[in-house]
Amino acid sequence: MQNYLAGAVPYPEQFANLYRQKGYWIGQNLSDFLQQSASQYAENIAIFDAEIEINYQQFNQWVSYCATHLYQHGLRAGDKAVVQMPNCYQFYVVFFALIRLGVLPIMSLPAHRHAELNSFFQQTGAKAYFCADFGAQKFDYRELARKCQAVNPELQHIFVLGDQAEFSSLADLLQQTAILEQAINPSSADQVAFLQLSGGSTGIPKLIPRTHDDYLYSVRESANICQLEQNSRLLMVLPAAHNFSMSSAGALGIFYVGGAVVLGTDPSPETAFHLIRKHQVTDACLVPALVRPWMDKARKDQDDILSTLRCLQVGGARLPDTVATALIQEFNVKLQQVFGMAEGLVNYTRFDMSAEQIIHTQGIKISEDDEILVLDDNDQPVAIGQIGHLLTRGPYTIRGYYQAAEHNARSFTPDGFYRTGDLVRIREDGCIVVEGRSKEQINRGGEKIATEEVEQALVTHPQVRLAALVAMPDEMLGEKSCAFIAWQTQDNEPSAIRRGMQLRQYLKDYGLATYKIPDRIEFIEQFPYTAFGKIDKKVLRKQVEAEAV
Repeated sequence: MQNYLAGAVPYPEQFANLYRQKGYWIGQNLSDFLQQSASQYAENIAIFDAEIEINYQQFNQWVSYCATHLYQHGLRAGDKAVVQMPNCYQFYVVFFALIRLGVLPIMSLPAHRHAELNSFFQQTGAKAYFCADFGAQKFDYRELARKCQAVNPELQHIFVLGDQAEFSSLADLLQQTAILEQAINPSSADQVAFLQLSGGSTGIPKLIPRTHDDYLYSVRESANICQLEQNSRLLMVLPAAHNFSMSSAGALGIFYVGGAVVLGTDPSPETAFHLIRKHQVTDACLVPALVRPWMDKARKDQDDILSTLRCLQVGGARLPDTVATALIQEFNVKLQQVFGMAEGLVNYTRFDMSAEQIIHTQGIKISEDDEILVLDDNDQPVAIGQIGHLLTRGPYTIRGYYQAAEHNARSFTPDGFYRTGDLVRIREDGCIVVEGRSKEQINRGGEKIATEEVEQALVTHPQVRLAALVAMPDEMLGEKSCAFIAWQTQDNEPSAIRRGMQLRQYLKDYGLATYKIPDRIEFIEQFPYTAFGKIDKKVLRKQVEAEAV
């Protein structure tokens, strides 16, 4: 493959040809994708942002204006740019303008700070950075830009939404201008379009090279599976740059069918419920940590708003079965579980599945050519229904991280299967059930504990709001387990020690094996979260490790 991004691993030619022959890859780049929607749905509203409504024709024009201005600033095809912006229409304009210019966006999240940002610049030599002036808790992204620019001389262009200080105004990029033909130079469909970020909870996120062909196949199929239509309105309260928000089916799925994205600045139920009513939202996507507050608010106010949604998607981590049951039975929600990864493979529960399948599984894969292996610790296949390590390859799963040869040697098999790090089991009906992460698997004196299984048992207790199980060091057994619990307090609450004793008895009565019952239970007011909205078990492990010293 000519001119493939240096440092990225291409698809082997025989697989690329197969995916084209089967119609998965259709030779369309992301710039043409948007222009097709702009032509087909010109007057439809594409984005609702605060008091602004933007139709597809205007959206597409702003993208071309922005690409031209960026060209005039000196950006050229093949350059790279870090995009770290809040949920705003300018995010999508900048993303597609960079694509149209042939510049590769690097999809940073608002919660990333200097360690992550500096790593992205050092790995890629990115020449541009896009940000807002301030974020949550008045965090100043301009100061972050200064720190990164001081140690990364390649970073020449900084565009700020809001008060730009000494930098360039991002708003100026959207001003009307004569479009320069030489500014319109998107890469071909078989080339890397942008760099997405891995969603792991440990270390600096790895860079994931996604091609136009592979990503748009996932988007089109996801939109079909999710039954999106022109009248679909998707509430976006998760970070817009998150892969879930982008493509499962996400904003790109909405743009594919001519629907509208409704942007929210925060995921609180107060903000979200207002937007749902104001814009007659049909679909919303959440991570599990946000579902409980929405349910609590609806229950407290006796509000039936959740039942007005055509679909509530939940992904990013496994949704507790008890919460899934409550959504369906108590709140009359049309639930869709999503299990996927920015590296590729995505599974969905389907709307025609049984309630049992929707509650207790994470659905089935997108494509018949999504190859899935479930292997034991010795890389041997496990029996149907048994827990093992998930490996996959397929028409939208990468063959390697960007600039990461050593890591790729560990994360990919010689024949191209990606070791996801997930522990799963495949049921007789083909549905996948997520049982945890292999790095989170606890080895208690030789007995393996899948953290997800224990967490699922814990949250069936009526007073357990959230639960996370992590390993803690032990001289005799190597590792023991510690459960962190967010507890729903009641009147005449017993002591923490007594609550812990009650929980252990509850798990015993539940039928959990003795070695799986947590050795230690800690009650916690607020869980730490990663930038991707997952409980940050790295922080919890550090806490118990520090106390063990």
